[in-house]
Amino acid sequence: MNVVTNRPDVLTDIELDLPGRRVGKVRVSYDLGEDRRLFITTDRLSAFDRVVAAVPGKGQVLNQLAWWWFANTGHIVANHALAQPDPNVLVAVAATPLPVEVIVRGHITGVTSTSLWRQYEAGQRVIYGYTLPDGIRKNSQLPTPIVTPTTKAEAGDHDAPLTCAEVTERGLVAPQLWEQVQAAALALFDHGRRTATAAGLILADTKYEFGLDAYGQLLLIDEVHTPDSSRFWEASSYEDRLRNDEEPESLDKELVRRALADAGYRGDGEPPVLQPEVWQATGERYVQAYERLTGTGFVRGAAPITERVVANVTEFLTTDRS
Repeated sequence: MNVVTNRPDVLTDIELDLPGRRVGKVRVSYDLGEDRRLFITTDRLSAFDRVVAAVPGKGQVLNQLAWWWFANTGHIVANHALAQPDPNVLVAVAATPLPVEVIVRGHITGVTSTSLWRQYEAGQRVIYGYTLPDGIRKNSQLPTPIVTPTTKAEAGDHDAPLTCAEVTERGLVAPQLWEQVQAAALALFDHGRRTATAAGLILADTKYEFGLDAYGQLLLIDEVHTPDSSRFWEASSYEDRLRNDEEPESLDKELVRRALADAGYRGDGEPPVLQPEVWQATGERYVQAYERLTGTGFVRGAAPITERVVANVTEFLTTDRS
């Protein structure tokens, strides 16, 4: 996979003649009307809540892998995915996002300030409302997966830790709906772990986003179980690395987080320039995660990205599907 560093503008030049354009860290979206939105997944990579570079092909891995997961988890909870007219594009049900991000953790890990391990290492033992005992080792498995919500930027401080009780006490999500969200998140995580195990991987933790459609139905939105939203570890070497206090082999963007953290970066100011090998390894492992989880080879779109996306989306929007 070819790697371009310091190019956060990759794919942001795609301009469609559609209203309601929104530019996120890794996606551009448009309003299609009829309670639908079009999402273009870019190659930008974010870490510590900042866009730090771009890896060509990454957007297609994320979009296609999320589409695959949506198709395989619809029996657990409804999702917003409607169609995938292009490897970088998803047509989805328009949804109002809930003001919390739902992180399910099966292991104690992480390098960010809100991660379970960083807080535990700092001496906290009651984290996200859960009491953890002394003596837990970094990257070890928790007795049971736990739900650890955080705020979204729209609701105040981005990624501010919450307890499950605070979600309802602060009126962020109604109690009955929050129970539904937690049940769906844990069921999704269980499904994801079993799928990862079959692929020789460990799903250590993951982030879910939920929203409500125009009728108030709960939907799984954004993406699901991709190397951007989840930590996937190589199962065959996990135990040996844990015994030797080594980091697990990652097939996700934790490689970038670790490299930035090792360079002393925590999200303030401009991120340091990383060695090309970091981006190369990240791109290669994104593809590995896709192929091992889905059991299929990754095929990248051959046409120039901008021209191809515009052509495929235009064809999709102008085709009579009645």
